[in-house]
Amino acid sequence: MRIIGANIPDNKRLEVALTYIFGIGKTKARDILHKAKIPLSKKASELSTDETSAMRKLVEKNRIEGDLRREIASNIKRLKEIKCYRGTRHIKRLPVRGQRTSTNSRTVRPYRGRLTMGSGKRKMDKK
Repeated sequence: MRIIGANIPDNKRLEVALTYIFGIGKTKARDILHKAKIPLSKKASELSTDETSAMRKLVEKNRIEGDLRREIASNIKRLKEIKCYRGTRHIKRLPVRGQRTSTNSRTVRPYRGRLTMGSGKRKMDKK
């Protein structure tokens, strides 16, 4: 089954399968299924056409996939333009939400010639 550009697996429970759509988590998936009067344990392959259309209508009411991605990108762009603290952290590719940077965030920080650290001592060649 395909909803708004996202493939939903047929062999998983709908509660989990709906989370494959960007912007829908477990709580929102449960709410959608509850409003559509579909049991949580039902699989996507077992749905009737009426249930599928009811679920599609409820899913399309939310901001998901491309619209949500565009909104997030525009929010980050706005923060960068007004040069607020969070915006400058995004520009420098550093953690934005107050995490420490001295020991962690090695994957976020720009590459500066090192990816991992050892003990700090150079190993001598054994002869």
